[in-house]
Parts: sequence; C-alpha cells; structure tokens
Amino acid sequence: MSGIVVHLLRHGITEAEGRLIGRTDAQPLAAGVALCVARAAGLAVEAVISSDRARSAIPAQEIAAAMSLDAAEDPRWRELDFGAWDGLAFDAIDAEALAAFQADPAHHAPTGGEAWPALVARVADALGTIDRPTLVVTHGGAMRAALASLCALDFPQLWNIALPHAALLSLRVWPGTPRVGQIIGLVT
Repeated sequence: MSGIVVHLLRHGITEAEGRLIGRTDAQPLAAGVALCVARAAGLAVEAVISSDRARSAIPAQEIAAAMSLDAAEDPRWRELDFGAWDGLAFDAIDAEALAAFQADPAHHAPTGGEAWPALVARVADALGTIDRPTLVVTHGGAMRAALASLCALDFPQLWNIALPHAALLSLRVWPGTPRVGQIIGLVT
C-alpha cells in the first residue's frame, strides 16, 4: 500500500505577529493569504481542511476555491491553547516560565493552557479521519503535533524543524492504529 499524501500548510503572517496566538482568532494579512495560495498551487489533493481560526480558514477557502473544492473546518487542527499567555508578546511572559514550557511543554503548560500531549492526541484524532489526498491549512504547533504522532519525534527534535509562515510539510500516511507517516517534503 502506498499510503495517503497529506500536506500540512502553516497559515501566513497575521496581524498579531510577535505574540503567542493559540485560541486568539488573529486575522491573516492579505500577503500571508496570497503566499499560502501560491504555495498550494499545483498540489494534487481531493480535500481541503483547516482549523476554524480565521488565519487558517480564510486561506483554506481561497485555496479550495482555486481547486474547485469545498473547504471544511475542523477545530482539532487549532494551535495549542496558550492559556493566560494567549495573545501576549513574548517579552510580556515570565522568562523562566516560558523557558520551562519550551523545554518541556508536556509538564509546563501555561496557566489555563493546553498541555502538549493533549494537542498531539487531538491532531492524531484528526489525522485518523483523513482517507484521501488532503491539504490541511493549520498552525505550527499542530504541524509539530502531527509529526510527533506520525513519526514518533520528541519535542526537542520538533523544535529543530523550521516551520515559518506558509511552510508546506508533505507527509505520506499509512492507515492503521496507530497511524504512521513519513516526511516526503518540506518547503519553507
């Protein structure tokens, strides 16, 4: 079996640059949407899915329209919820707490926020429903969670993968429990 190709596209730049935005529904900038549309051009997919946050949903709608497809929203593809830190600039967050979170997000989630294993579990659940070549317009954290779920990468390894705005990560995913995957491309 050849597996299913799943493309994960990080949303483009937003009006909230320089801040932690998880549950915050930051609006995408036109240039960010245009870059996402250009990055997705030519992909052979049968479905387009996005997180339900505007920064992902708006480019997904434009991409899907260009491909004569409908875009579906799935909240399981949202970014990690940063709790009390959500919407704050990095320099407004206690440096020691931020460093602990970055070193071990499974055990140092922001107050009121989501722990890393919860994000990995919900993204793995969303991946389990994909049954055809698909483009998912999502967030950097969700993309890393997909890699953790499919490729068994741990968090320090995931930080070493650059996923700037409009990065396109292509995976081959094989069905089964648990699902497994292989990176087949990364365009930054």
